Amino acid sequence: MEIPAGAQQDFSKSLLLSVSILALWVPPGSWAALRIQKIPEQPQTNQDLLLSVQGIPDTFQDFNWYLGEETYGGTMLFTYIPGLLKPQRDGSAMKQRDIIGFPNGSMLLCHAQPTDSGTYQVAVTINPAWTMRAKTEVQVAEKPKELPITNLPVSAGIVAAIIIGSLAIGSLCVGSIAYLLVTRGWRAQSHRMTATEKPEVGSSHHAAATAAPTPTAGAREPPLSGPAEP
Repeated sequence: MEIPAGAQQDFSKSLLLSVSILALWVPPGSWAALRIQKIPEQPQTNQDLLLSVQGIPDTFQDFNWYLGEETYGGTMLFTYIPGLLKPQRDGSAMKQRDIIGFPNGSMLLCHAQPTDSGTYQVAVTINPAWTMRAKTEVQVAEKPKELPITNLPVSAGIVAAIIIGSLAIGSLCVGSIAYLLVTRGWRAQSHRMTATEKPEVGSSHHAAATAAPTPTAGAREPPLSGPAEP
């Protein structure tokens, strides 16, 4: 049985349409492949925050970043179209923020502020029928407030007491140092005097021997007195 030529053409068109639909259709699990990593996870005020997109295909048409629960023109931060001389086009939600887009779908938020906290979403357009999405929550922490330094009133009496106390302590220290110096000098001098004035035993005996008188050669002893003659 032969198939009419018109029926063959209709079958070919139907087959081609089915193949095209299957090529453009993406299983639901592929949406989970796109994710956002925050670096750092808990940013502080005035700290740079990198939202790194992971799982993005090698080829895509463009990607959009949004700040908010919904994705529309009012929440769009910027659009990035690779291949253009200026690929980044800021959206209405950019305002005064300093954000830099990268060709791999990531974005860098410079000098993050607490007002930048919220839901960040990225939409990557692979083709007109396929858009990959991912979102993350960002909370920028405020720096702890420094307690103000209060200047307490200082009376003249307190100032005078502080000055007098300082002078008294200084005088006490100077007096203690002078006392130690004088005491050390007196002890050293006493030690030297004791060492020089101590007599020697041998010298004393020698001095006594030399001090005793010795009879001279021409001297005569006096005669002994006797009884007188009659």
